[in-house]
Parts: sequence; C-alpha cells; structure tokens
Amino acid sequence: MPAVTIRYWAAARAAAGTDAEPYEAGTLAEALAGVRQRHPGELTRVLRRCSFLIDGDPVGVRDHETVRLAEGGTVEVLPPFAGG
Repeated sequence: MPAVTIRYWAAARAAAGTDAEPYEAGTLAEALAGVRQRHPGELTRVLRRCSFLIDGDPVGVRDHETVRLAEGGTVEVLPPFAGG
C-alpha cells in the first residue's frame, strides 16, 4: 500500500490534535477509515463536512473508493471555511 501524508486544516487540525500524519492506504476511502479508527469522536464528525484534495487536485463528488492514492502523496482535509 502507498505511504501517504494526511494534512489537516482548521477544525480538522484541532480535532486531530496534529497538522499532519502518515498513513498507508490505496484509496481515499481506506485513508479516511484509518483516520476514523485513529481519531474516533470529534474528527469523525468534522470529516462529514470536509472536502479533500489529493496532491492538489479536488476530489469533488467522486466516490472515495475510486480515488487512488500514490506513494508519497498528500491528502488535504479541508473543513468548510467561514468567509465574507
């Protein structure tokens, strides 16, 4: 399985208690399952509202099972941002 880095932003960072951590996962779905297992509770709730970037590209509405991860890649976890 590819080794990837998951980077957390804003509320996801606060809930995870870290800004980034390594995971081994072949798909985004597998990576997020690992996150939920490692961080049950608030981060699991925050993830429901997040969008994701894979190596800088938005995932959008694609099924997370179909989003392949590459060795050395980065998953960015982006909660909704307030703005104005």
